[in-house]
Amino acid sequence: MRHFQLLSLSFVLIGLAGCANQPPATLALPSAAAPQQASAPQPAALPQQQLTQTPPRSAVPTQIVPQDTYFSESGIASFYGRAHDGNTTANGKRFDHRNFTAAHPSLPFGTLVRVTNLGNGRTVTVEITDRGPHIKRRIIDISLAAARALDMQKKGIARVKVEAFRIDQAGG
Repeated sequence: MRHFQLLSLSFVLIGLAGCANQPPATLALPSAAAPQQASAPQPAALPQQQLTQTPPRSAVPTQIVPQDTYFSESGIASFYGRAHDGNTTANGKRFDHRNFTAAHPSLPFGTLVRVTNLGNGRTVTVEITDRGPHIKRRIIDISLAAARALDMQKKGIARVKVEAFRIDQAGG
């Protein structure tokens, strides 16, 4: 039990080190010449290789700033597949389940939206080409190709976040 507590404490301390404003200093590993204190157990030391490969703080990717998002909603997504192939969508084009397309009740045709499966974090970009979904409490219907990319085709539905960014739009 004590070993588990020490291991947990080590992970917490390592995690907190990443929150510091300055890059963490290289930890000195105890040498054979240095006497060990018997009263306080030492946490397990990390290999030197892991300590020196921490990326500098500036190397962390930046997130998209909120003003780039002009549409965002969360809810249930479903998908439509092969049975609808060849049908004309609301924008006049033929539906193909292999394309990354979607049906949304109000977004303009041609809008590119990022759909994120909140259950697993997977994201896909789809183009709005149709109107729907036609089932209450669902916010978007996506093609089978997009459902596979989000790993939701087996269950048929997933809780998702739908976002439209100015940077993704044509001319935006």
